[in-house]
Amino acid sequence: MPSRELQAAIDAAHAAAAIIQSYYRRNIEVSVKADKTPVTEADVRAEQAIREILSARFPHYGFYGEETGRHAMEADNIWLVDPIDGTKSFVRDCPFFSTQIALRRGGRLVLGVSCAPAYGEMAWAELRAGAQLHGQALHVSAVNELGAAIVSTGNLKTMAASSANWSRFGALVGRINRLRGYGDFLHYHLLARGSIDAVFESDVNILDIAALSVIVREAGGTVTDLAGRELDLNTTSILATNGALHAPILDAMRQ
Repeated sequence: MPSRELQAAIDAAHAAAAIIQSYYRRNIEVSVKADKTPVTEADVRAEQAIREILSARFPHYGFYGEETGRHAMEADNIWLVDPIDGTKSFVRDCPFFSTQIALRRGGRLVLGVSCAPAYGEMAWAELRAGAQLHGQALHVSAVNELGAAIVSTGNLKTMAASSANWSRFGALVGRINRLRGYGDFLHYHLLARGSIDAVFESDVNILDIAALSVIVREAGGTVTDLAGRELDLNTTSILATNGALHAPILDAMRQ
């Protein structure tokens, strides 16, 4: 049985999905925020619905949303929410967008829900309770050799700007089995269910990856930033692996 917190996050994700689906492929108006990222009415309305549900059930929890900002960040429990992670895909009628809801308790990410309504997937996880996709337990792969690994990448713009890091990454690519770029929520879902073995991204926001990091970890994987540090609210890069490959990949990127 999911905890009250997890059930609330699942219910909030379902509510957001209904709103998002009603706007999808409807040629809606797009605005550009100060950080040059797009936002739509669907983003705002979905986050409002999520916030209403979570705040009603847990009124003393903090809230950090992509669209409505930060509230009560001094609280021990803080919801981290991105109503539409992948708005650029959403506005271009591409199904690779999702709703991300995570809970951070005492500085630690303890719960995550990742809902991709157009793709037809919802994954969730809770600390020490495992990860699930549509009620089926998720487990990372057992691949333990770089030569057999399938690696997926997201945005690598910052990495590409560093000649040393880009060179190391290029050398690593030459040692693995296959490189793909599934991106967004999808490659984390694939990693958690053992279909791929590692994910690289050098340009992320914690709201994009908080929930997904819990899902990967509870499926048996390991998640840090690209320097091997634990995730925090200021994290901007990520390395997520099946665990067995984490140290070898970090070592390769440090050489």
